[in-house]
Amino acid sequence: MAEPPAPDVKALVDDAFIAQTREWLANPIVPLSINAQNELRGNLSQAEIDALDQQWVAERESNDKPLISATLSAPLSIYLLRVQAKTLGLYTEIFVMDAHGLNVGQSSITGDYWQGDEAKFQKTFPNGANAVFLDDPEWDGDRKIWIAQLNLTIADEAAKPIGAATVEVNLTELARRAAPAS
Repeated sequence: MAEPPAPDVKALVDDAFIAQTREWLANPIVPLSINAQNELRGNLSQAEIDALDQQWVAERESNDKPLISATLSAPLSIYLLRVQAKTLGLYTEIFVMDAHGLNVGQSSITGDYWQGDEAKFQKTFPNGANAVFLDDPEWDGDRKIWIAQLNLTIADEAAKPIGAATVEVNLTELARRAAPAS
């Protein structure tokens, strides 16, 4: 199957879609989990962050996965997995990060634990409570779908950023749902 043309990501992931995403990210489990991890890991050095990230990457190839298991079994991860499942293929991955860009919860195992060195974190969290960064669409040849990552800052009631979230959107499915019924 030839790669179809990329959909218009900004037309599909519009203000209404972003508002809907922020709505389910406002569930109390999200800020509670982020704040708990910010307290737990608030004073980490960059060397400690790097060590956690290296541990995560090594655990991906190991039978023993204490850090990955702890993260995937966290209440936030279970919530995100349920959110993803309810969308019936619209979201392909969801993860939430703390103030360092470290994973707090996720719907599936990410490639690494620290997102703080990536645009998904750098173009959201440091830029305030309402920051949104939408990645360019990418063709996923294995699944034969267009995907894009919607990245948002997560803030507390006082509009102080506490973390960020990444929602990988199946643009092919979103376009199908947005098409007029024939």
